[in-house]
Amino acid sequence: MPRATRALVATFMVAALLAGCGSTGGLDGDLVDDWAALPPPGPFTPAAGVCHEADFAQVVSVGAYAPVDCAEPHRVETVHVGAFPAERSAPPPTGSAELRTAFAECDNRANGYVGDNWRAGRLRLAVAVPSEPGWAAGSRWYRCDLMEVDTVDAGAKVVVRTGSLRDVLRTASALRLSCHQTRTNSNGVVQSLVPVACAERHDAEFAGVWPAPEGPYPTRNAHWAPFYAGCRSVLARFAGLPDDTDLVFRTDVVVRPPSAGRWRVGDRGIRCYLWLSNRQVTGTLKGAGPDGLPLRTK
Repeated sequence: MPRATRALVATFMVAALLAGCGSTGGLDGDLVDDWAALPPPGPFTPAAGVCHEADFAQVVSVGAYAPVDCAEPHRVETVHVGAFPAERSAPPPTGSAELRTAFAECDNRANGYVGDNWRAGRLRLAVAVPSEPGWAAGSRWYRCDLMEVDTVDAGAKVVVRTGSLRDVLRTASALRLSCHQTRTNSNGVVQSLVPVACAERHDAEFAGVWPAPEGPYPTRNAHWAPFYAGCRSVLARFAGLPDDTDLVFRTDVVVRPPSAGRWRVGDRGIRCYLWLSNRQVTGTLKGAGPDGLPLRTK
C-alpha cells in the first residue's frame, strides 16, 4: 500500500474514534464514573472443604493461611467454619463456654462430613480461631479441622495424606477402628491397643463411642464409674447382649477418654472397646450375642 494511502486510512480511523468518544450512545466521555463502587474491605474468613500442608495451629493469622487442594499432600482438612457472637471483644479462652459450644458444633459437623462419629476412625478434631490482630479487624470465625493420626493411643502423630476425608467412614475404610490386640502391664492394665485384622487372633474390638455428660475430668475412682457404665452399655448394643448385671461376667471393657486438654475445650466422646482378658478370638464379635460371649465362670 502506498505511503499516502496508509496515512489517509489512519486519518479516517482516528476521526471515527474521536466521533465515537463524543457520542451519547451509552458513553459520556468519562471512563471512571461508570464503574460500580468497590465494596468496603471486610474481615478475613477461611473456607471450608479445603486442606492445609502445615501442622494444625490453634491460632491462625491471615499471613499463615495457605489452603491447598485436598488431592495434594496435606496434614489438616477444614470441614466447617462457624462464627462466634459478634459482640465478643477477644477470642474465647480455653475452657470457656463459647469454645466448648464451638467444639460441639464442630463435633456434629465432622460426624456428618465423614459419615459416622469421627472417633470411630484414626482421626482427631480440633478448633482453630483467629489471631488477636484478626480479631481486632473483625474476624469472629472458628475453624473445624480434622486430621488423620497414626494411632488413637497416647503419643499419636498426624499423618501426611492425600485425598479428602469426606465420607471416609461412610463405608469400609482403613481408617476405621476395628479389632485390636492389647498390651498390658505387670498389673494386667491395658497400656495400648494394637490394630490387627479381625481374621487374626485378637482380644479386643472397638465397640463405639459413649457421649459423656458435662463434669470433671476422671481422676478418681468415683469419676471413672459412670464412664465404665456408659461404655458397658455401648458394648451391649454392639455385641447384641442384654445390658444387665451379667454383662461384667461376659466381657471386660477398655475405656479411652480424650486427654485432659481436649476435655477442657469440650471433647466428651469416650472410645469404648470390648476386651476379652481371658482369651483370644478370630472374626468380629459384633452381634455375637450370648452364645458368642457366654458367661465366664472364672
